[in-house]
Amino acid sequence: MNKNKIGFSLLLTWLLLFFSSTVSAEETSGITTVFESLNAIIGSIMFFDIFPGEAEMPFIVGWLFVGAVFLTLRFGFVNLRMMGHAFDVIRGKYQTSDSKGEVTPFQALTTALSATVGLGNIAGVAIAIIIGGPGAIIWMIIAGFFGMTSKFTEVTLGQMYREFRPNGQIMGGGMQYLSKGFAERGWAGAGKSLAILFAILTIGASLGGGNAFQVSQAVGAVKNEIPFFANGNEWMLGVAMAIAVGLVIIGGIRRIATAAEAIVPTMVIIYVSTCMWIILTNVSAVPEAVSVIWNGAFSLEAGFGALIGVIVQGFKRAAFSSEAGIGSAAIAHSAANVKYPVRQGLVALYEPFIDTIIICTMTALVIVITGVYSGPEFAALREAKDGAALTAEAFRTSVSWFPIILSISVVLFAYSTMISWSYYGERCWTYVFGENFTLFYRLMFIAFIVIGSITSASSILDFSDLLLLSMALPNFIGLYLLHGKVKTALADYRAKLKSGELDREVQR
Repeated sequence: MNKNKIGFSLLLTWLLLFFSSTVSAEETSGITTVFESLNAIIGSIMFFDIFPGEAEMPFIVGWLFVGAVFLTLRFGFVNLRMMGHAFDVIRGKYQTSDSKGEVTPFQALTTALSATVGLGNIAGVAIAIIIGGPGAIIWMIIAGFFGMTSKFTEVTLGQMYREFRPNGQIMGGGMQYLSKGFAERGWAGAGKSLAILFAILTIGASLGGGNAFQVSQAVGAVKNEIPFFANGNEWMLGVAMAIAVGLVIIGGIRRIATAAEAIVPTMVIIYVSTCMWIILTNVSAVPEAVSVIWNGAFSLEAGFGALIGVIVQGFKRAAFSSEAGIGSAAIAHSAANVKYPVRQGLVALYEPFIDTIIICTMTALVIVITGVYSGPEFAALREAKDGAALTAEAFRTSVSWFPIILSISVVLFAYSTMISWSYYGERCWTYVFGENFTLFYRLMFIAFIVIGSITSASSILDFSDLLLLSMALPNFIGLYLLHGKVKTALADYRAKLKSGELDREVQR
């Protein structure tokens, strides 16, 4: 570690300890009030109701889903037809010597997955069930399926319009294809405005959903198992996580990708194995749980408005879980060293599949099978929207020490999400303010980890939803207007694959 990194680490530690020791209960309440005020302002703009009658459908939720369905139909269900080839790319079969980038396709995938396979799969699923009932999970899966194509489109565009900076770093993502893609069509001004809007929203989302929300839910799960971190000591866990995150993010995308490559497979195996154990040991209850979930997804017993509410919660939590259509993952995938942009887009198909269709389904089955979603003894957790703690109680019903495993998973998931979102936010911060101000962003990001540990989960949840989903507005404008270029590139790529040209390239 060089002197600059040592100096950064010491400065970071001092600032965190100073900040944590000086924040009073009144100031904590003030931070929560700020979040709530921002929620009201952004919500009135992005979440106005577009559905007639009593049922409510926020504009941004409908915008995401309609766009995902449109792209899936436009590309002829690429999310089904190209999954086999995408897996070959992930395992390195089509890597060529003339590929350019900072990280491998697999590292880019794990970096993006580390941002999505996280608390959205633990806390997010529980929150969807708390608000919308078990049926919301079906709509999460449906949204995840169509979202695979949204992810493919934005990642392909991210590769197409990425920029290699003089310092060796890559600038890619929504801000790049919005500005450059629109400029190609003669709409440079509009493209630049949308790019800046996207970047600002991403910076905000990185501090909220990619940071404060993660540590808030982690604290909620951990303090139930380790009482030391309760009753005013929550900030200490926040400081510990802040230092751990800081030591990774100072190394940039290569350090983040290396960490993600090691953490993501490990945490997924631990979590999925535990879920499978609970499901298999309660296998007799699975049919009833599936029935409850399925019936809840389409039931009109409580009225049409209630059904729309279930659908909305499923779509919202799917967006928060997989981030498909949001544009965030394109930033990480832009750094992948691939020859064809479409190739990395195909790799990205696996993100919503792994994240939402597989892992979220397992979490939902565990929550419904164990009955914690409706048990009166868990009413306080449901009222507080403490999804991670509720899932921990579901784990506890099977084996008393399983919540310890979940706490480890929650911390790993939160940690991996934060290091990836720090990169997303930093790239957007750099796009807006320049390379010379990245250190300021990193310090601000670290400070928000501590803020998240002492702020209410409910207010952060709303703030996170608003900023994250709002990113879809400028991003999908770009996907709609630029998808034709992706369609042409996909057709060319499939023709080369069918002719055997791609296999011959590898052999040379």
